[in-house]
Amino acid sequence: REQPEETPQPAPRRIFQERQNITGLPLYFQGYLSVRHSRHQEFRMYWTELRGTMLFFYDDKKAPIYSQKLDISALTSATNVHPDENGSAQFILMLSNGELELKASDCEHGKEWKGFILTVTKLSVPPDESLLPGQLRRMHEVLEKEKKRRITLNDCSSASLDRKSPPSSTSTTMPVCFYAVSRQEAIEMLEKNPSCGNLILRPGRDNKNYAITIRHELEAPCLKHYKVMSKGTSYVIELERQVTLPSLQGVVNYFVTQTRGKLKPYVIQTC
Repeated sequence: REQPEETPQPAPRRIFQERQNITGLPLYFQGYLSVRHSRHQEFRMYWTELRGTMLFFYDDKKAPIYSQKLDISALTSATNVHPDENGSAQFILMLSNGELELKASDCEHGKEWKGFILTVTKLSVPPDESLLPGQLRRMHEVLEKEKKRRITLNDCSSASLDRKSPPSSTSTTMPVCFYAVSRQEAIEMLEKNPSCGNLILRPGRDNKNYAITIRHELEAPCLKHYKVMSKGTSYVIELERQVTLPSLQGVVNYFVTQTRGKLKPYVIQTC
């Protein structure tokens, strides 16, 4: 396989916007990485984005939807491996569920990847004397953005708990099939990747409530959308006869059980 260009170039603006909508996280760093999980024998190359404390792996630089993702918030260490015969920089991420070996096309790019990953997970810029002033400045900028993001996230979580009292009456964890996408983007996701599932939970048009988008394979593909209204500590599905449930996960489970499993939550495979 040919070596990718050494200097990472941003994806086209349209692709960037689609990824931003799907992930709902700020982009901190991007570029090609070869990835090898502890369970696998060979490296596989991905266009990779660091967003928040998540690594998103794309099969193609212009693919709007990631093929795998990895939460690195539980990172315990990042260890350098000596460059291989091609001069590629390698380092190993030690996570609570195993290790991940990453390889960048050159040492400079590898140092940046490791530096940004440590910055967002440890909330401090690593004291690496080999980093250039420009690289350190960008890492400090990312550190401030990530700190602000987490403060905002915590504030929103606290406000949500205050509104939904008692906390035990509702789940604060979003279902795995929730994506911060529009109606049209949800349709495209279901059409392009039917093997991932056929039910997506997404924000409503008013950004205060929610909606369910499903794609049935009957005689012909059938798309439907259902409003899910937030009322107090409950969620109401707008059907001919309203259904009230205590959580968004309960909403998803309702559609699955009522169709006897014909509807499956849309979940993209992860590492």
